[in-house]
Amino acid sequence: MVISIINNILKFLFLMTPFFVLSMFLAYTQGWTVKQKRKLSLRVGFSIFLVSLVLFYFGHWIFKVFDITIDAFRIGGGGLLFLSAVGLVNGKVEDKKPAEMEDDIVSERKISNIAVVPLAIPVTVGPGTTAALLVSGADAVTWSQKTYGTVSLFFAIVILTTMLFLGTKIEEKVGKNGIVILSKVTGLILAAMAAQMIFVGARAFWA
Repeated sequence: MVISIINNILKFLFLMTPFFVLSMFLAYTQGWTVKQKRKLSLRVGFSIFLVSLVLFYFGHWIFKVFDITIDAFRIGGGGLLFLSAVGLVNGKVEDKKPAEMEDDIVSERKISNIAVVPLAIPVTVGPGTTAALLVSGADAVTWSQKTYGTVSLFFAIVILTTMLFLGTKIEEKVGKNGIVILSKVTGLILAAMAAQMIFVGARAFWA
């Protein structure tokens, strides 16, 4: 049971591309105070948890409403996840803030807005992550499986939130180039997870 939860924590954590999220977080918060960054990190974590729970618990209704099989969604979702992984490996993170964040004073409203969009959605919970959460929720048919999934999701988001909370210190230790390299490694792992989703879906479909 413990091994299963740990495996799920790692799976959910890599689905959320933590190092890419961290690099985007640092890019969006250049010039912010440490207090402002930490307040934002907590709000981002809370937003991600709420969105992820909705997808995990109510995703199966989407399958029922649109009459979509889980295997078909595995194939389609795996494709989206693979595209996200390719973008993560080949993409570049702009090391600058958007124009609306250039103010010397960061208001509460701006912190709340950026916490939900774009940092929670779609930077962390993008199309590929959404598809993977929907499939994971549909696979968890018993309440014990859903409980293990919720616990795993919670701890994965706690780890991600802690990374954002300590973002400035992590950047000082590994440097911006180090974070970019770790983002690309995450992309490679994500590509393998996407390929596995497609393979499982295709195998079940043809069977």
